[in-house]
Amino acid sequence: MKKRVILGMSGGVDSSVSALLLKEAGYEVVGLFMKNWDEKDEYGVCTATEDSDDARKVAHQLGIAYYTINFEKQYWDRVFTYFLDEYKKGRTPNPDVMCNQEIKFNAFLDYALKLDADYIAMGHYAQVEEKNGKYYLLRGEDKNKDQSYFLSRIGQKALSKTIFPVGHLEKKQVRKLAEEHGLYTAKKRDSTGICFIGERNFDEFLDKYLLAKQGDMLAVDGNKVGTHSGLIHYTLGQRKGIGLGGIGTGEPWFVAGKDLEKNILYVAQGKKHPALYSTSLIGESPKWILEETPNMPLKCTAKFRYRQSDIPVTVNILDNGNLHIKYDYPVKAVTPGQVAVLYQDEVCLGGSIIKSIEPLDKKYSYLNQ
Repeated sequence: MKKRVILGMSGGVDSSVSALLLKEAGYEVVGLFMKNWDEKDEYGVCTATEDSDDARKVAHQLGIAYYTINFEKQYWDRVFTYFLDEYKKGRTPNPDVMCNQEIKFNAFLDYALKLDADYIAMGHYAQVEEKNGKYYLLRGEDKNKDQSYFLSRIGQKALSKTIFPVGHLEKKQVRKLAEEHGLYTAKKRDSTGICFIGERNFDEFLDKYLLAKQGDMLAVDGNKVGTHSGLIHYTLGQRKGIGLGGIGTGEPWFVAGKDLEKNILYVAQGKKHPALYSTSLIGESPKWILEETPNMPLKCTAKFRYRQSDIPVTVNILDNGNLHIKYDYPVKAVTPGQVAVLYQDEVCLGGSIIKSIEPLDKKYSYLNQ
């Protein structure tokens, strides 16, 4: 009897080729499109209808069953409210990581198991390896597309039931397979942006849900250099959109910190300004892929944002359960709210939400209140 796989189909080429590969491997494949956002919302228009239609056409081409499932309430409760709360705290969250933790490898998994699925599958560029009854998350073969960063907070239950059909392939191979088999999505471009925002103006979207209040923009030496449009619109290390061209030495300005109580945005001039660099961070709510804490101190590498090069670090656990992650060398623009993801070579160990950073120069500690 064939094993049943419930595949998350997004309407993109990766999940389309995943369906193809699973069918060729002899699985009974059921395509399931997740509707996570109300496309009819005046401020949250997504391409859900178009994407669902594309996924349905591919499923029809391959002769597999196809359904849609509505996870709007779960997404709002578990991901979007988290997203808004983090911005209210002055942080920059990563909703894609939380979506994987709470929806794709939680709510979706539970739903699939109720449909008697043996496995779920997703079109992520990542790999799962089983050793002695434990399931390890590995980087995708295509290092430019590796998505293990976004999967760093899922656990053993999910990994034991998950297949990543394209994880061992490079993107160009996926495109080639789609074209060779005439899949409807073969030439569809990759989506960008967060699902509920899509490719629309991010600042305008935030303004619809959060109150943005103008305030003073100060250089890190305390001098006023301008006015900001609302702290929610800025993230540490940001260069574009600050509006300070021609001021000072002529070098570019970067966001260096925020003071929520006083509604002040701090900026520093010059890409190598010490106020932009930190030497360590505190990570809260750590999640380990193996669901067991590694021996400490832990020497490994870390990424503090997607596509960042690996940074050698030393990790220790504090008495309150938070992680202290010290970098081997100062790193620019490590941002509270983002995820510190830890690796041991090709193996993703887990991830922790960045709570605070320790500045390279202690006189700038006030920037990280």
